[in-house]
Amino acid sequence: MAPFEAMTFHNNGSNFTSPLGRLDEEHSPTMTTAAKVDPNHPALQGSLTPPANCRSSKVLNFSPGPTNLPAAVESTILRRCFPAPSTKRLGSMALSHRSPEFGAILRNAIALTRRVMDVPPEYEILFTQGGGHGQFAAVPMNLCPDRDAKATYIVSGTWSSRAVIEAEKYCTPTTISSINEDGSTFTTFPSAERILAEHDPDSKFIYMCSNETVNGIELHRLPVFDDADNTSVPPLVIDASSDFTSKPISWRKSNVGILFACASKNIGHPGITMVIVRKDLLGQANPFTPGFLNYETNILAENVWNTIPTFNVDVIGIMMEWILDQGGIEAMEENSIAKAKLMYGLIEDSNGFYGTPLDTSSEYRSRMNVPFCVAGGDEELTNLFLVECWNRGIVGLRTVTPFKQGIYLRASLYHGVSYEETVVLANFMKEFAAMHSISKDVGDVGETVMVAENVSAMDPASPASSCADLALFSSSPTGVDMALTLPKNFKASRYTKISGDMFTPPALVPASDKLR
Repeated sequence: MAPFEAMTFHNNGSNFTSPLGRLDEEHSPTMTTAAKVDPNHPALQGSLTPPANCRSSKVLNFSPGPTNLPAAVESTILRRCFPAPSTKRLGSMALSHRSPEFGAILRNAIALTRRVMDVPPEYEILFTQGGGHGQFAAVPMNLCPDRDAKATYIVSGTWSSRAVIEAEKYCTPTTISSINEDGSTFTTFPSAERILAEHDPDSKFIYMCSNETVNGIELHRLPVFDDADNTSVPPLVIDASSDFTSKPISWRKSNVGILFACASKNIGHPGITMVIVRKDLLGQANPFTPGFLNYETNILAENVWNTIPTFNVDVIGIMMEWILDQGGIEAMEENSIAKAKLMYGLIEDSNGFYGTPLDTSSEYRSRMNVPFCVAGGDEELTNLFLVECWNRGIVGLRTVTPFKQGIYLRASLYHGVSYEETVVLANFMKEFAAMHSISKDVGDVGETVMVAENVSAMDPASPASSCADLALFSSSPTGVDMALTLPKNFKASRYTKISGDMFTPPALVPASDKLR
């Protein structure tokens, strides 16, 4: 049965049936009309630390990144990267980047990545620093010998927009944009036919972002422009920071020249970026390219031209090992599809209480980042939704960003979010919609719409707030000394109980869940 298939709303809003069970005046929880949520509430300030009295055994982190890694990976990191002194072995964080011990870790991470993503031998794998923004500069600097060199940028959202602004410093870009008529939003991706017709044939490369985290737009497969090997157009440069390892890459068929991915979504911790570059594109760098951004320089130095983030490389290797252990890239894609289907199905079956900017017919709905609004963007209900999520240990749906805050929240479904955890979020969303939705006849046509009335909730942070028992989904290991430190702009309020209990990590996952 669809999540809201059985839900029936009555005009007085006093009772209805739903898959959650029948609620009526006798059995429904006591609700009192609430004033606007305090704007200083931690949940509205982007806090990722729920109240100490929340009964959830872990934090469910739906942040767009950085975010959690899978529980088994985090346990393995603790065991493998932070060995006990009695083992007389150094962890990767303490290893010299040119030591034979780290050399083995580096070679293993590269080999596992090549195996997981089926990377052909004509590509080199680099570990760089500077994040995605570093690559916004590094790509044109490595492929364009001077500023007169041409490039084509496919602008499909926030991150490709930022990339082309940076590229203008180092090359002459042609832009193919899918921006909507309002001049600010994106809900689609330029078609392969349009790209083929409008790209500059003298371009050194065609740049695109395969998943726009802010806009919820994803290319589930890279474009192919001809039936042979795609060489009728310049090589593709792919920003795959948020969807790398969630689906296969057609390296040769799509004529991929460079693919880069920040680690902090699906493959590791912040501070390292993987760059996969085809060897024939080397040797074209602008002479002013800094050494640490120069692909050829770092390849010739075998990834250790400067001090590489040794620990981060080790974590990527562990993450690739986990992906293989789960069944490889096919299993990762299957799980990503299932989580996204659950969320989009919930939104579609909510009778309009939840909405998403991409139409149900869109082939570009992101599996990684699901944007949704509450009651058409109603501010009071949205704020209440965030507070109630926070009370239950569900965080990251609205984080602090440099971008304008719109009506949409985001549920990011990276590898660190299990299907079971997605179910917990979906069940809460169903419960919230059931408690805050009524129907009304509008005008003379009897149109039924969802409206927000009697915005109400249990007392924020109340022990009576229902918190799912997520002991089975714990993702943070014990044994970590977590100091009670808060950011300078953190505002404590009546909703917050600051104590060491807030930072007490949950128990280790069962040994059977650990990697070998």
